[in-house]
Amino acid sequence: MHEKILIVDFGSQYTQLIARRIRELNVFSEIVPCNAIPKLDNSIRGIVLSGSPFSVGAAALPPFDYERLAGQVPVLGICYGAQFLAAHHGGAVSSADKREYGRARLSWVEAGHPLFAGIGENSQVWMSHGDTITKVPEPFHLIASTSDIPVAAYASTANGKPPVFGIQFHPEVHHSSDGKALLRNFAIGICGCKGDWNPAAFVEETVEQLRKKIGTDTVILGLSGGVDSSVAALLLHRAIGKQLHGIFVNNGLLRKNEYEEVLEAYSGMGLQVRGIDASERFLRELTGVVDPETKRKIIGRVFVEVFQEVASGEQDAQWLAQGTIYPDVIESISVHGPAATIKSHHNVGGLPDLLHLQVVEPLRELFKDEVRRVGATLDLDPRILNRHPFPGPGLAIRIIGAVSPERVALLQEVDHIYLSKLREHGWYDQIWQAGAILTPIQTVGVMGDERTYEYVAALRAVGSVDGMTADWSRIPHDVLADISTSIINGVKGINRVVYDISTKPPATIEWE
Repeated sequence: MHEKILIVDFGSQYTQLIARRIRELNVFSEIVPCNAIPKLDNSIRGIVLSGSPFSVGAAALPPFDYERLAGQVPVLGICYGAQFLAAHHGGAVSSADKREYGRARLSWVEAGHPLFAGIGENSQVWMSHGDTITKVPEPFHLIASTSDIPVAAYASTANGKPPVFGIQFHPEVHHSSDGKALLRNFAIGICGCKGDWNPAAFVEETVEQLRKKIGTDTVILGLSGGVDSSVAALLLHRAIGKQLHGIFVNNGLLRKNEYEEVLEAYSGMGLQVRGIDASERFLRELTGVVDPETKRKIIGRVFVEVFQEVASGEQDAQWLAQGTIYPDVIESISVHGPAATIKSHHNVGGLPDLLHLQVVEPLRELFKDEVRRVGATLDLDPRILNRHPFPGPGLAIRIIGAVSPERVALLQEVDHIYLSKLREHGWYDQIWQAGAILTPIQTVGVMGDERTYEYVAALRAVGSVDGMTADWSRIPHDVLADISTSIINGVKGINRVVYDISTKPPATIEWE
């Protein structure tokens, strides 16, 4: 078991960010819901209590048995976590006259305190809380303040037990200028973590675990051409070789030439992958369907049917591999009660039960950016490693309205020109995700001396880390002009191109 920092989640929007920041220190972190605390073992070197939308003064609080953790390893409470610890140990917490939100600066820091090593007065921190600590409990003492918040941070007085800390600001957000240093002080300086968790170590450990777990069994894996399933395939291939049988289904909603290009890339990586072209079947089932949720359900159902038919021919298979990643796992857990399964679109529509197979998920502990780093360590084909995220339902949810073979072909051409031009201008790798949308809107245009009445294509490009939040990419106007001209001149049926400048939130990345 690798050493880790355990993060107790009380429902904060920042919990995943805490985990990410600690992993950036090459220290493994694991999120657990507050109502399902595991028994501590020697791998757990420290505990972080997250923030929360709850107030410690509320009548109903998330269930949490703190005594199971107390006194065993160092503890750091952040925001709600700090307020919970203060109240638990006999301090005072009250509702602030107004919500304390935004930038603040430390006005005083206890000199030489290990939690604030290298962090001095005037360091910017980010506040986001409605309650505030008005009295530090005994035997704790104050270690940092701001001009508006006397108790910005406190610590337990040395008593021979592992230390406990509480901070009312959020070190995990980039607005806290020395937040990463504080988390490093806690995880490495105070908890004693070595900071040796990295992609190479993950590959070595995971491959060894997969060999022991699978033995001589056969594994089938549904591949999508995306980063997650491809990295999962390479890890399994390194562990069990020809025992891995890949299945790549063409649903007719992929990008232009993607089916052939992905199969070629997999072949070049030495993977054993069977391609199934079921495009006509998917498109037939989608005929006349407009509602986006109905589209998704149809695509999911048909995929399960096709995959089940193909996989049933693999008589020797004992395992179904999936490219589930850590955000998928976290999103299936609630502080009001852990869910039993991963979200349906990540467990392949219940296929493990239908096929009576055991499930193996090599990436379930990794965030998206970590998956890419592991992929680079495994020498994943750059065409797949650097590929933008692509929705599971494919172009069906980028075609607003009914899906037809003609509209799919139209959008494939638009999308192909868009991405080709982004690469040509050196912008593709600067963008997290880009794609074209075919709207149901037709507008008047003029081409030559003729009046046209054709569709509007919308372009979307965003910057993000994991898709939870996203900002629109500031592509230069001259690049957008070249893209627009190339699409209108090159795709019959499009006479207008628009660019989406919405952020997530409030918009989503995809239009449907």
